[in-house]
Amino acid sequence: MKTASQIIYIAIIVAIILFQQISAPIALLAGLIFAFTLENPWPKFNKKTSKYLLQVAVVCLGFNMNLQQSLKSGSEGMLFTVVSVVGVMLLGVMLGYWLHINRKTAYLISSGTAICGGSAIAAVGPVVKADENEMAVSLGVIFILNSIALFIFPPLGHMFEMTQQQFGTWAAIAIHDTSSVVGAGEMYGEQALQVATLIKLTRALWIIPLAFVTMFIFRDRTAKISIPWFIFIFVLAMIVNTYVPLPEWFVTAMVWIARRGMVVTLFLIGASLSLKSIRQVGVKPLVQAVILWVVISVSSLAVVLNTVQ
Repeated sequence: MKTASQIIYIAIIVAIILFQQISAPIALLAGLIFAFTLENPWPKFNKKTSKYLLQVAVVCLGFNMNLQQSLKSGSEGMLFTVVSVVGVMLLGVMLGYWLHINRKTAYLISSGTAICGGSAIAAVGPVVKADENEMAVSLGVIFILNSIALFIFPPLGHMFEMTQQQFGTWAAIAIHDTSSVVGAGEMYGEQALQVATLIKLTRALWIIPLAFVTMFIFRDRTAKISIPWFIFIFVLAMIVNTYVPLPEWFVTAMVWIARRGMVVTLFLIGASLSLKSIRQVGVKPLVQAVILWVVISVSSLAVVLNTVQ
């Protein structure tokens, strides 16, 4: 059985790389079906590869973005990013207290919703000294909603007749994880992808101040802070693309790696979400996460439709 799952696992990844028709939602759905029907043959490899492959894909995408144009496009979502990060953290902590959820679990779910999903949880978890169960529940509930977002956000964007700029801004604020943000942006259009990526990565930098605040709240000044260095490399790639005349074949290759890398990442993420992890989540953490998600999605949608062109 394990040998069969290994062959299917490799075959799906090869198919995703070779066939451009396999989009982000299809890859994520394939990963979910794989996880629910077969045993993931390499869970540790799957987890590490999805993390680093996404970072490589994002950096490669930077070689197709103009720094000046990107900053102009992304500036409209920056102010709301600040307000939403602080607001979601405060609301999440209060909901956790009201629902009688484990303090650390509620804090991790709030962090994942406010900033950048699993990356924020992975960074804040060691600071609060979260145990394996607290990490698993927090990551599980975020990944469930993150998967749903990739399927429903692009149709909602078309339903509300959102522009590329509007959808990219909304997706970056309202979708938890960077992987689904770039996946949704790619589905909606090139400009939406670039705007969504830039705003989401700017949002991800909030991991650093959040970690320092968390150290103060949980009274642990010895905790190690995980800094998302790949974001700075992404900015460097944009600077190079803006001011250095790069050969067309190089830019084309970087874009191909970025797009296929993102799609493969979503398959890997889907393949890591097992029925066991879903059952482990429980009702209360899921209720907290859903309420936070609805609040940030609806409020950001209203702001974007009224302020972003």
